[in-house]
Amino acid sequence: MATTERDYYELLGVSRNASHAEIKTAFRRLARELHPDVSDAPDAGPRFRSITEAYEVLSDPERRQLYDRFGHAGLRRGGFAPMGADFGSLSDVFAAFFGETLFGTGGETGPRPARGPDLAAQVEIDLAGVVTGTTLAVHVHVARTCAPCGGTGAAPGTSPVSCPACGGVGRVQQVSRTILGQMVRSGTCPRCDGAGTIVETPCERCGGDGRTIEDVPLELDVPAGIHDGQRIRVRGEGHAGVLGGPPGDAYVTVRVRPLEGVERDGDDLVVRASVTMTGAALGTTVAVPTPDGPFEVELAPGVQPGSVHTVRGRGLPSLETGRRGDLHVVAAVRVPTNLTGEQRAELLRIESELGDAAYRDDDDGFMGKLKSAFR
Repeated sequence: MATTERDYYELLGVSRNASHAEIKTAFRRLARELHPDVSDAPDAGPRFRSITEAYEVLSDPERRQLYDRFGHAGLRRGGFAPMGADFGSLSDVFAAFFGETLFGTGGETGPRPARGPDLAAQVEIDLAGVVTGTTLAVHVHVARTCAPCGGTGAAPGTSPVSCPACGGVGRVQQVSRTILGQMVRSGTCPRCDGAGTIVETPCERCGGDGRTIEDVPLELDVPAGIHDGQRIRVRGEGHAGVLGGPPGDAYVTVRVRPLEGVERDGDDLVVRASVTMTGAALGTTVAVPTPDGPFEVELAPGVQPGSVHTVRGRGLPSLETGRRGDLHVVAAVRVPTNLTGEQRAELLRIESELGDAAYRDDDDGFMGKLKSAFR
């Protein structure tokens, strides 16, 4: 006898006078054992289809009676065809045949507590805040559990009731018989939108949602050394969960306002120092902007255009180590553009007295270029 023609009682391992409960128990046990989600045996798929077909027949009183009298031939004459549907997971099989989960009754398939959504916010700080770190109070609009109803959505003194359409499961199933056999369709319950319960008397505060939108202050600790665009995660400060689930998290993006005249390069700072031609030649002290306020830098005589003077430890702190970076001062030499005849003659006189020894060997510096221009 072919596999599909095997005795259904033998396939399920029950006697011919087995009760409906015994047949159901046998199928549950074999389904757990043979479903492809569970078993790696090469014949698990065909065997699972066989026991499913057997249960389809023996769990239906009319089909079972027809099978007991006429066997497989009687079923075929009666128009029976195995369901043959692909349920996907083992849980789908149990839901289709028993209206329950893999581990219990239908009530256990109802909605479960769900974590609340995360919250996104943004703050701005200046470079001074990057140096020291700061604590901010950020006002955010966030969903919180409704206090009067405790998140149930029902008016105080009342409670949600089980949805009569789905029996509290949150999903409904429709079983139809077609020429191809029995077909099962499952979907979200349209009456309760999958909640499993309905609120007959909604809470006035939240309108039955169980949550309210509130404007609350969020205390945010911004660490020293943070970079523009980085996000800080604040656990448990997101939107409230559903059915008592935990709240989500808050993710706050930190934007760092630029300081005029200051560029950030990692943990280092770069500033340009405006120096006159004579100041570059004679040496000078310039005040440059920094997050800590104006800072005076001494430039040695003969500073060249574009040369960099580095001040150690005057940059920004490292987010990882706390060690401060450096301050790089770039000399920007200013050349006079509107000379009188007398001033021009004086510069020519000075130029003639300086000689080549007064200049560096390379002609890339400002004084080298000035020398070539006068020549």
